Amino acid sequence: MDKVTEELKKGLKLLRLEWEEDLAQYKKKFLNTSLSDKKKEGITWHPIQVKKAKIGMGERLLVEIEKLDPQQNSAFQSGKSVAFFSTQEGFSKSENRINGVINQVKKDSMIVTLQVDELPEWMDSTRLGVDLLFDEGSYREMEFALKKVINPENIRLRELREILLGDKEPSFSSQPTLNRGNLNFSQIQACQKVMEAKDVAVVHGPPGTGKTTTLIQTISEAVQLGQSVLVCAPSNAAVDLLVEKLTDQGINTLRIGHPARVEEKILNQTLDAKTAFHESFRDLKKLRKEIDQYLKLAKQYKRNFGPEERRQRKLLFDEVGRIREAAKHLEEYISYDIFQKTQVFASTLVGASSVHLKGMTFDVVFIDEAAQGLEAATWIPLLKAKKVVFAGDHLQLPPTIKSFEAAKSGLEVTLFEKVIQRKPQTAQMLQVQYRMKEEIMGFSNEYFYRGKLEAAENTQAHFFENEPVLEWIDTAGAGYTDRQEEESLSTFNPEEGKFACRYLEDLIKRIGVAKFKENQWTIGLIAPYSAQVRYLRYLIFESYDFPNLKAFSDLITIDAVDGFQGQERDLMLISLTRSNERGEIGFLADERRMNVALTRAKRKLVLIGDSSTLASNSFFDSLLGYFEEKGGYRSVWEFLVG
Repeated sequence: MDKVTEELKKGLKLLRLEWEEDLAQYKKKFLNTSLSDKKKEGITWHPIQVKKAKIGMGERLLVEIEKLDPQQNSAFQSGKSVAFFSTQEGFSKSENRINGVINQVKKDSMIVTLQVDELPEWMDSTRLGVDLLFDEGSYREMEFALKKVINPENIRLRELREILLGDKEPSFSSQPTLNRGNLNFSQIQACQKVMEAKDVAVVHGPPGTGKTTTLIQTISEAVQLGQSVLVCAPSNAAVDLLVEKLTDQGINTLRIGHPARVEEKILNQTLDAKTAFHESFRDLKKLRKEIDQYLKLAKQYKRNFGPEERRQRKLLFDEVGRIREAAKHLEEYISYDIFQKTQVFASTLVGASSVHLKGMTFDVVFIDEAAQGLEAATWIPLLKAKKVVFAGDHLQLPPTIKSFEAAKSGLEVTLFEKVIQRKPQTAQMLQVQYRMKEEIMGFSNEYFYRGKLEAAENTQAHFFENEPVLEWIDTAGAGYTDRQEEESLSTFNPEEGKFACRYLEDLIKRIGVAKFKENQWTIGLIAPYSAQVRYLRYLIFESYDFPNLKAFSDLITIDAVDGFQGQERDLMLISLTRSNERGEIGFLADERRMNVALTRAKRKLVLIGDSSTLASNSFFDSLLGYFEEKGGYRSVWEFLVG
């Protein structure tokens, strides 16, 4: 067995390990668990009520529901599959379950697309609930893709796997340099690399370097050359952003995927919407209406009827069959027409297995946020590729993996990371960042990017008057101790949380409440642990301890690191949470995650944390040294005394 096949087979084994662990965790939460426990875990809402129902895009039934117990936790997210159920007596288990896909989740309500044409009676019940379902389909598609790559029937796929993972060298052909006046030197080099690559190119985009801008430029150039293009990313949000930007450029883009998983502002780019807006759709609706009418007539004949009635019913069913055939042909024509006019197809990595893309191959497949996609998922669109362009940063967030064993055995190493390390000649790093003041960028630049980044001129204006750009407020000796939340076993630090809120209130006053409001300056609070995130949200949005912060709730976002990937805020405060005598810092030791946290701020970055706990780790020791060197170190006692 050659080494590439061996590596892929190991990847398949690790994928199955992850699948088993994910399913085991789901079953632990879900099966043989009481309704009240499932509610605590946040995987069931009960009781709920239907607020309204309407027919949405693509003739699909949408329901808006709200939970009647606002204290319940929630693990529901847009794009996830759910099942409605009723605990009302008089319905069998199979009768009272309907599946759907979540469009949108708010604190106490959500909108779901149902997989039925009309609302059943039992959904009016006062004992209605909704469960989160396990998504096995994604694992099946990943497994299928890996098996295809292990035994490639397609010659181009065999070549690509040897180029990406094996000893075969990627090839390039020189191309004339185009006028790309709106881009900087490293972005132009990246576009040129993509143009000249025959097999693979990598756009390495550190934080704030305009990766999306560069990617849109390269996709536009491929379209201008008349190439067929598929654009993918691991998450729906990342795909939607690309679709929005491409549409703004006037590129005819088709978003493949369930409309419930697509952001509202780009719904018009989905197949359902484009079908509904097609000039022949009225004729299709007319045919569907005729089918319904004939079926109603046919069903009027009961079982006990004579030869004449039987003949009439047969004629009606024959007519239904004829109209159905005509409707099917018309539907196929509409889809064909839409596909012919499409310049770029867009989907998630797993969504690239859609039946709509079956049998298609693409001149170029672009994969954004490629350092966040599992290798197995990344191969799904590559089954259709003649050439691939990866964009991302392997020094930021890795993929989310449930199985510790699978992650440590290599599942967390993405195809992006393998290619950038094994075939460095395919990669171009973007070097000018437009987000952060130079001091904010400085540590990550030296620690992760070998000092190659430079701050663009516009960042010189990114500061608050009379405020230092960097601050580490050291809580050592203040007695702020981290502890575990009973239900979730996640870590939180209530004293540090309260101090962070007090500090933020004072900081806003110093800078000027009116200035913040007038400039709509945004504020982000990052905590690495979900329990600390919940506690900070409680303090600011629900308690009455910090009314001045509550007044700023439209400008404040509180989330874990993952929630801020790809985002920025004018002011960013990080509550590092860990403080204990044992020097335990848990997954704060994940340097890539910290890189994301440290590079979200535009004007000011504040860290609050216990140096005696954190500095036992070499990364935090270096980080603390950087803050001291820049004059940003302060002790919590400066704020507590007096």
